[in-house]
Amino acid sequence: MATYQVTFKQVVDNYGVLETLTDNEIEVGQSITVASVATGLNGTFTVYALPQYLFLGTDSEGNLLFDANVPLANQVMFQTVTPDVQRVAATGTVTYTQVCTWVTAAQVMTYLGIVIDNPSDDYTLLTQAASAGNAFCWRRRQESGYTGDSLSVSPGGDATLGTLMYCAAVWRARGSVQETFATFDGMGTASVSAMTPMIKQLLGISRPQVA
Repeated sequence: MATYQVTFKQVVDNYGVLETLTDNEIEVGQSITVASVATGLNGTFTVYALPQYLFLGTDSEGNLLFDANVPLANQVMFQTVTPDVQRVAATGTVTYTQVCTWVTAAQVMTYLGIVIDNPSDDYTLLTQAASAGNAFCWRRRQESGYTGDSLSVSPGGDATLGTLMYCAAVWRARGSVQETFATFDGMGTASVSAMTPMIKQLLGISRPQVA
């Protein structure tokens, strides 16, 4: 989750535009929560566009119009039904929660080859493992330079399989300590890492970076 400070606000033709103080990682189609800005602009919205110029309004056909002579950075646009507001300085926040949904709990269960009753503690842990695995794999790819990845659609079959493998490893490690899988064997188990070389290869991470 990331929270950005708002510096300017604007509403034209039922489109709200907010400018944030710093660069943001907000994407079109994602959900944002606006707080302490103004009535009609506070709430949860779906990002419609990330305009780079001053917004002028819409034409008779509903097309968005911009002034290409006035570039503006860090803008976020969303639809809202509220009276027009000229672009003015503002305060408040925009909170962006990045939720990756490359694989589902059902897909992880299929990969594990087991049937888990819902509701049950194991199913709760399964959904937590799927959520954690999605977030972790998306973040690791971001750190490796894949900044164009969508949060809702996996970038490919390799990334999907790598994410499934990681989620399954997280679920299998339930009830264990450190990096070992849970076991009732008196001899114990060898240390097992969830982020195996194969998972790294499928996700395309930890590769040498060249300038």
